[in-house]
Amino acid sequence: MPFISRLRLPVRSRPLSQRLVVPVMCASVTFIAIVDGAITTVALPSIAGQFRLTTAALDGVVVVYPVCLAMAIPASAWLVERFGGKRVLLTALGAFLGSSLLCGAAADLTQLVAFRAVQGLSAGVLFPASAALLFATFNSSEQVRISRYMIIPQQMAPAAAPVLGGLLVDHLSWRWVFYVNLPVGIPVVLFGVVFLAEHRGRPPGRFDLTGLLLTAAGLGAAMFGISEGPNRGWSSVAVVTALVLGAVLLAAAVVFQLRTAEPLLKLRLFADRLFRDTNLINLVGLVPILGAMYLGPLFLQQAQGRTAVESGTSTFPEAFGVLLTVQIVGVLYARVGPRIIVGCGLAGVSVVLLLFATCDEDTNLWTFRAYMFLLGVAMGGVFMPTTVASLANIARQDLAQASTLNTVVRQTGGALAPAAVTTVLVLSTPAAAVADPPVGAYQHAYLALAFVAAVTAVFAFTLPDAPARAAAGGTAASSRSALRRPRHEKTG
Repeated sequence: MPFISRLRLPVRSRPLSQRLVVPVMCASVTFIAIVDGAITTVALPSIAGQFRLTTAALDGVVVVYPVCLAMAIPASAWLVERFGGKRVLLTALGAFLGSSLLCGAAADLTQLVAFRAVQGLSAGVLFPASAALLFATFNSSEQVRISRYMIIPQQMAPAAAPVLGGLLVDHLSWRWVFYVNLPVGIPVVLFGVVFLAEHRGRPPGRFDLTGLLLTAAGLGAAMFGISEGPNRGWSSVAVVTALVLGAVLLAAAVVFQLRTAEPLLKLRLFADRLFRDTNLINLVGLVPILGAMYLGPLFLQQAQGRTAVESGTSTFPEAFGVLLTVQIVGVLYARVGPRIIVGCGLAGVSVVLLLFATCDEDTNLWTFRAYMFLLGVAMGGVFMPTTVASLANIARQDLAQASTLNTVVRQTGGALAPAAVTTVLVLSTPAAAVADPPVGAYQHAYLALAFVAAVTAVFAFTLPDAPARAAAGGTAASSRSALRRPRHEKTG
């Protein structure tokens, strides 16, 4: 691995508990990566002015990030098993920060897109690597408690990104949208070098190059098609070609890896019903949840003519709702179980989306804010319980693989959400007014999202959560704790 793994500081490392170090590292990495993924769109008009281009011409700057992120995810589990969680996490973070510096210094659009691609590749390793470290350090009952705190950066990052981006662009330049990662990320790297202990899983088999090529190319093509479908049209040659190619490559990847003794992605984990069902809930359930988050600012600024500041302060209450519910869920998880919590959470999402569907040009801003808070309250019952429950039956040696598969599912659901929303808006808008959808189009989009949430809620109530309740309650925690805790730790 690159030089970061060999770096030794002239300071004697202190024996800090990994139960403190790992959450600090994971929370910091998550915050940095999420902010970077959300902050770039704010700077697009300024970048277009600098390079004398239209904002539409910068589409590649936005799309290349999720495409490359999806392509890098499949290799992350093997890298963690081969080189250890510490080396992989710090190397990926170093590459992310280096590419951020290069993005800020880009002389033209070609360089910016290329360096943005490296950012995406680095982030594709960061997310599953940090998750694997977290879940290898804490058993199921502890994961529930730690998730109550880990949710804070996950919620604050997307809410803070537009505000931070606006301030940097207005008072400095668009280049600081990328430079800002360095003063935040460098201390995190140094902290990890000194205090993070090595975490290793089982020795990996040979690197599955064929599986990587099939999976990475398939995910990349599919992500491009999903991201570009609403913009170019689902019938455009580029989009249809990407979606068909992605489907064929992913199908080939599934067949190949199920027949391979040591596959890059351990798809056999989906044979466990709890793991399979929780991931299916995450895939489909993220569409109405993230779709509503994407739709809110569009409705406020386009349908109601609100300012960006009004929009930002009106969608922000969602974060407070999530934080409130997660604290309650952390207490009730072992007693009630994820089946009831997730089912009620998605049912609540559906009800709140029906409330949003009643909004029109005259809806009071405070009413909209109240709905956003209620949406967050309902959302808080979905994210953490499904993630923790998905790993209840997973052995320690498969945690890196399970975390990677979870990340693939979440990223796919995240890409489907804006694509679904934009598609409904286009279908509900007359061709002559496609650039300015009427209020009715937004209402139809909220209704469609409510329907998806309701169907997913019904499915969630069938979740076989007995193993998850047992593990969180302690009956299975003792037997799994020894497996899930890293047995050999070397700090340095």
